[in-house]
Amino acid sequence: MQHTPVTVVTGGSRGIGAAISARLAEDGHDVVIGYRSDEAAAEKTAESVRAAGRRCVTVQVDTAAEADVERLFDTAAERLGPVTGLVNNAGVSGPVGPLAEADAEGMRRALEVNVLGYLLCARRAVRDMTANGGGAIVNISSVAATLGSPGEYVHYAAAKGAVDTLTVGLSKEVAADGIRVNAVAPGVIWTEFHADPQRPAKLASGIPMGRSGRPEEIAGAVSWLLSDDASYTTGTVLKVSGGR
Repeated sequence: MQHTPVTVVTGGSRGIGAAISARLAEDGHDVVIGYRSDEAAAEKTAESVRAAGRRCVTVQVDTAAEADVERLFDTAAERLGPVTGLVNNAGVSGPVGPLAEADAEGMRRALEVNVLGYLLCARRAVRDMTANGGGAIVNISSVAATLGSPGEYVHYAAAKGAVDTLTVGLSKEVAADGIRVNAVAPGVIWTEFHADPQRPAKLASGIPMGRSGRPEEIAGAVSWLLSDDASYTTGTVLKVSGGR
């Protein structure tokens, strides 16, 4: 593996993705930020990466579109070198509320981004990493996968359950190729992800630690899983959720 890690972070422009991008830069990674629509936010995050002395490229991408994913990784390789790390983070919640009231198109889009998008990015990453001596993938899951999110977004929880299964299965498939695959399952985190901006505050009393988490607390876990300190860790879903 080359001396400087090159890591692709999908959904890297805001929230947890932005925190991950900044933390990886601090820990010595060159970063490729994949973003869906907010170019200004992506560039702001890129500036934080460069401020840490690392190289950064931003790429507009719909991770559910195969051609976009190929272009994302092609650009990464051309601009920064062989990709050694992938953080599958791009996600959407889809409809919020009981399943009986959810619209099919919203659920379809959520499954495409949260499951197919992860599969397409992981597939390309594995191809590149196999050719270049190995690497590491971290999938961003959610404690929703085990809690089920009743009354909020059961379809999203189901998608994250698929992410956990992807993590376990792929880790076994590519371990002999020098590729580690793990996941981080955040609990309730203070980001713009929530339809109700005050949701993290409202849910704090139901969390054993009594508070919602910060994006930086997820970023630390991701950086560890990508690091040599986690060299014997694969197929693991690490909950970072305040005890939920």
